[in-house]
Amino acid sequence: MRINVSVILKQDTDGKKTPLSIIWKDGRTFDIDRVLDVRRAASLKSGGVGERYTCRIRNKQIYLFDEEGSWFLEAL
Repeated sequence: MRINVSVILKQDTDGKKTPLSIIWKDGRTFDIDRVLDVRRAASLKSGGVGERYTCRIRNKQIYLFDEEGSWFLEAL
C-alpha cells in the first residue's frame, strides 16, 4: 500500500531534487534529517517505479518515492 504525501524540496539549477520535509494529509510536517541514498528503484510493497530516496526522519529510515512528481511512502 502506498501513502501519498506532499514534499517540501529544494531543486538546484541542474534539476537535482533534495527533499527537506514531508507533509501528511492531516497537515503534520516531518523534517527529513538526512538523505542517505538516491537511486532509481521499484517499490516492492506498493508498486510503482521512480526515484527512491532513502531518508532518515527522527532516527528512523524510510523510503520516499518520486514517481514523475507524485510523492509517496511505502506503508509499513
